[in-house]
Amino acid sequence: MKIPIQKTLVWLLGGLGISGVIAPALGLDTSISEAGINVYRLHQPPYNLTGRKIAIGQVEIGRPGLFGKDKAAIKNRTVTPAGVFYRNTPAKPNTHVDEHAAMVAAVMISRDKAFRGVAPGAKLYASAVGSLSRSGQPEECLSAQHIAQQNGSDLRAINFSFGESLQRDPREEAVLDGNALLTLCIDWSARVHDVLYVIAGNQGKGGIPIPTDNFNGINAAYTAKRQGVFNKVDFANLSALPVGIGRRLIRQEINVGSRRSINLVAPGNKISLYDLKGKVTKVSGTSFAAPHITGVVALLQEFGDSALRKLRSRQQKLFLMQSLRAETPNTGLHRLWMNWSTDSRRHEVMKAVLLNSADKIQDLGDGMLLGMSRTIRAKDNHHWLESDAYQDPKIPLDMQMGTGHLNGFRAYQQFKLGQWSPSGIGVPPVGWDYRTVEKSSDRDYVLTKPLAEGSFISLTLAWDRLVELEDDNNNDAYDLGESFSDRGLNNLDLYLMPVGEEDITKSVCASISEADAVEHIFCQVPAQGRYKIRVQYQQQVNQPSQAYALAWWTVPDPK
Repeated sequence: MKIPIQKTLVWLLGGLGISGVIAPALGLDTSISEAGINVYRLHQPPYNLTGRKIAIGQVEIGRPGLFGKDKAAIKNRTVTPAGVFYRNTPAKPNTHVDEHAAMVAAVMISRDKAFRGVAPGAKLYASAVGSLSRSGQPEECLSAQHIAQQNGSDLRAINFSFGESLQRDPREEAVLDGNALLTLCIDWSARVHDVLYVIAGNQGKGGIPIPTDNFNGINAAYTAKRQGVFNKVDFANLSALPVGIGRRLIRQEINVGSRRSINLVAPGNKISLYDLKGKVTKVSGTSFAAPHITGVVALLQEFGDSALRKLRSRQQKLFLMQSLRAETPNTGLHRLWMNWSTDSRRHEVMKAVLLNSADKIQDLGDGMLLGMSRTIRAKDNHHWLESDAYQDPKIPLDMQMGTGHLNGFRAYQQFKLGQWSPSGIGVPPVGWDYRTVEKSSDRDYVLTKPLAEGSFISLTLAWDRLVELEDDNNNDAYDLGESFSDRGLNNLDLYLMPVGEEDITKSVCASISEADAVEHIFCQVPAQGRYKIRVQYQQQVNQPSQAYALAWWTVPDPK
């Protein structure tokens, strides 16, 4: 049977650990516009968010070029990394420069006017793992650790637009059970270095599944444009249920058990970028969806750090006013900044915010669907309200779409409203929190305003699997030859309940997966009334206290 050239390239590059191929297409300007992830709006006044002073990372087989170090960068100066490395050492000039890595970097930080990146002001640190014939998961883990420690160990997200095939995994009869060394490394580093890993999410039919079986990061699939809008999961995303032709291979290269892989989708079909020769090239693949997500993290973190600076400045002014016995201001702005903390930098918070603000079903204009801008369709054309994730409380994520399509502006709207405690008078209609819950107990977030009948709510809970380093030399760092220990995943559940109700069996909506590190609720409010969000520590597997991030978006009744 004759295989189309593009499908052959997908298989070949997937086997080499690269998630994305050069193919005919459109442009990056559309992928960051309203038709894509809607962040170009954030670049403009009054927001002026470009990711400035925020450090993000990239790990691939190769690396982008750096002008002044690499000859290959002379013809394309639109991408200027803050630092380039070979594994955990400074990169040597003109070595390991790679076109794929350069184009992935361009999605994040390109400053070109025609093909602007998602976060052109961000500081990108990139490491090349090197030839796969001379490297493997240990070297990839070493590279990730090194990048996570850059910028004074203040790095917010790391992009993985490559991975490992199961055929290269040294375990006998390897499966996607979360126990590959690189997967364990990702989950360990996310927790220890507090960094959000964004992983290109190809699976099945010779794809690059490792480390898409991670628990603590975000796995991306990609969308194509239909009628001018990125709203359709593209055919080349290989994650699917193991049915039909090729089901044996897909079954092998999909997560063990009921746990889903894809968390979020973003544009990745026919994106226009410059190649190393400075010529415009069209590219497609999850390689180019993942950096859209990583770039949005930089924008949100720039806003978050600005909020922290304003809070500290305001606290100093308040202290001075109080010392002079002046009246303390009680404005809404004052209360907002007081609901901000360094928890805004947590990787769990970023994950919850991005997943909770994703587009699913286009709003009709009345706000009852949370102002969502598009309806996302899977490869078989089903939308979120037709998914098993919508119908079954034990399934938080759609197999192909995760929680929906990345929307950078909606993520900003979700994030900017600040952190709110479950204690006190209650929480506003939209917000987020980072907190801990003890075993066999719960946390209730009482919404201060009644919810509108027929409106939809979006709730997302994210927490970490506990992975620990088997640190043979006690230097608190991963070294070649060392391994990791999986301590397991505590089980948290999420509910929407009427205020005053304590019986979880009488909840209005629930997400009660026993396998995932995410719970997600998207449901319709049956009746106008007062409600609360409950986070419940259902089952202890490791530690008795579990940290989590919660994001919520609801519609208050206008009456």
